[in-house]
Amino acid sequence: MNNLLISEPPLQVLPSLAKIVGLNEAIVLQQFHYWLERSNNTRDGYKWIYNSYSKWNEQFPFWSNATLRRTINNLEKQGFFITANYNKAGFDKTKWYRIDYERVSNASAQNEQTSCSKCASASAQNEQTNTNRLPETTTETNNNTSDNKSDHIQYKQIIDYLNEKAGKHFKNVESNKKLIRARWHEGYRLDDFKKVIDNKVLDAKDANSFFTDKYLQPSTLFGNKFDQYLNQQIKPKVEKGTKSYGGVEF
Repeated sequence: MNNLLISEPPLQVLPSLAKIVGLNEAIVLQQFHYWLERSNNTRDGYKWIYNSYSKWNEQFPFWSNATLRRTINNLEKQGFFITANYNKAGFDKTKWYRIDYERVSNASAQNEQTSCSKCASASAQNEQTNTNRLPETTTETNNNTSDNKSDHIQYKQIIDYLNEKAGKHFKNVESNKKLIRARWHEGYRLDDFKKVIDNKVLDAKDANSFFTDKYLQPSTLFGNKFDQYLNQQIKPKVEKGTKSYGGVEF
């Protein structure tokens, strides 16, 4: 049999204990527990164990003496070990150890509570993330969402201005609102829509223009050429036989 596989009493440790106190500390704590259950040294109502570091080191030959000392001291500092001196000789400073099982229990409970809290928090966050990232995608929902985001868009003012300037009777219906909304989301505002309408109304009146009255409709004005129409320089047509000076025709 392979001599690296278990053929002798193993040192056992629970991963959950190692998570709380550290791996080295968990190994020592488990081993001390093993010997405390078999100890006949009872003092003040508790079972105790004792040994020199060199003797303890025989049980943990894979560690240096310094590592073992540091691990035992860590457990003592964290309150998992309680120490005393019940040696008969006053010069004997060998430490006696017992485990504070209540401290172990509390640490385990605290770890479980923290883990549950993190799980609950992660679950809530995941639920919130899923809710935000995976909304309903029905047509009705999408339309409602668009309307909520577009409440500030001045649909009526734009349609009314077009009707007034072009002598039309367009309605504030979704097909027209959709065009206005697209341009609005690109950053254009009420004054831009009015300027486009003004420009193209003047353009339609120009006898030399290809843009005629029939093109004065939302599908043309508020389409993909909106920016081009906005920046178009159109001079008002001056009727023949009139002269203008200082803005006054005569």
